[in-house]
Amino acid sequence: MRLGVDRQRCVGAGMCALTAPAVFDQDEEEGLVVLLSPAPAPEHRPAARMAVGLCPAEAITLTG
Repeated sequence: MRLGVDRQRCVGAGMCALTAPAVFDQDEEEGLVVLLSPAPAPEHRPAARMAVGLCPAEAITLTG
């Protein structure tokens, strides 16, 4: 599993950081997504997958 984020698409909803805080955060200046772990540990993968689906801007990509 590999994650990517497009900060240009991010609207700062924060669903990713709330759903998978070990994988995503939001920057303090603009509130945009920050990817903490592009290849999350197995125990964080289900939450990361859920965050991908919850992102209203479709700013998170998932491969593998």
